[in-house]
Amino acid sequence: MIDPRNPDVRHLRRIDLKVGETGLGDPDDPLFTGAVVDVETTGLDTENDQIIELAVRRFKYGPTGHIVEIGKSWSWREDPGVPLSDDVIRLTGITNQDLVGRRIDDRLATDILTSASLIIAHNAAFDRPLVERRLPNLPQARWACSCKEIDWRAAGFEGRTLGWLCTQAGWFFDAHRAEGDVDAVITLLCHERTDGRTFMWELDASSSSDSWLIEAAGSAISTKDALRMRGYHWNPKTKVWWREVFDRDLIAEQAWLAREVYAPGKFAKAMGPRLTRLTAYDRYRQQT
Repeated sequence: MIDPRNPDVRHLRRIDLKVGETGLGDPDDPLFTGAVVDVETTGLDTENDQIIELAVRRFKYGPTGHIVEIGKSWSWREDPGVPLSDDVIRLTGITNQDLVGRRIDDRLATDILTSASLIIAHNAAFDRPLVERRLPNLPQARWACSCKEIDWRAAGFEGRTLGWLCTQAGWFFDAHRAEGDVDAVITLLCHERTDGRTFMWELDASSSSDSWLIEAAGSAISTKDALRMRGYHWNPKTKVWWREVFDRDLIAEQAWLAREVYAPGKFAKAMGPRLTRLTAYDRYRQQT
């Protein structure tokens, strides 16, 4: 927020979500339940590292994307049974002593997430595999990623990190703590774009669209740097470079692959990539 008395000064407000109705939206509209989830972990490996903190908060939203009611914040910590690294302690502020004897309430966490029609995380490709591995009774649900599925650049924002997005919107919070990150995401989803639509409207719409898992099968080793620069990830199990794009970007991506990976002289061992259609029910799951 620009200080009206001094245009060279900008004020930031601490995020402080209040439980209850927000006064937004049309009370006669049908309502949907969203849940934002975030985890802090012992590392960055979604297969082997463990959750040490899980936070979730539900909210109600209407077809216009306005969040009309905010629920209680839930947060649990869990002792992973191994000492935390100095980097994790420094990043999260959580110490080994904070976790002694602590455990996530599996049943309650599962019930809360199951009640949502859409589960949201700011980095769903990281959070979803960890949450589903930690809560094995969680049924398959629709997931959305507020980092990837919102066109922040088109809305006038720079970057996609949660803290920087909030700063640009006029907010600050205690970053790298699951509870604070959850509230930061909800605050951003309430924010309106220049056309008056909320980011929640955009996210809900994008999550309803199909996407494609593209696997650059048979790509030559000589194209690995180009694939990496393009945003592809290496799957050591299947030994293939992959990325995910939405319907709107599929044709452009196929054209790039045809030119840079599968063209004559690129020495690919396949005619083209493997394509798998995805929905919000299977997006961001662990690649196998």
